[in-house]
Amino acid sequence: MGNQYLTGSLVNAVLFISAVTLGWKNAVAIGLISSTIALATGLLPIVMAPMVPFIMAANALLVTSFSALRGKSFWLGAGVGAVLKFAFLWATSSLILNLFIEQNVADKIAGMMGLTQLFTALMGAVIAYGALRLGKKI
Repeated sequence: MGNQYLTGSLVNAVLFISAVTLGWKNAVAIGLISSTIALATGLLPIVMAPMVPFIMAANALLVTSFSALRGKSFWLGAGVGAVLKFAFLWATSSLILNLFIEQNVADKIAGMMGLTQLFTALMGAVIAYGALRLGKKI
């Protein structure tokens, strides 16, 4: 869980970059695959398995909202996408985790699904913007 800031920021950067370079459908597919790989390889703790479908949905929400709005402004799309991803994960984690996991563990995981998600999505946008500018894609 300690590397969540780095890993999360990089995954979100890949989602933003993929949306710009490969299109939103391919970026959504990458978001679905990345969650599965994270769980299978241990990057995502097994106790978070009940959250995987919601993480996948949140990644899709990030990509689709970013893609819909980036024509107006990269930062508008990234900001709205980040807030929607954060809000969705925070709300679903608060509800879902209490059904499957004991309270003290659920509270820790819900913390990971809170402001950390907003931070990593925004950092991913910063990383993606820099990479896309360097590659002259935006």
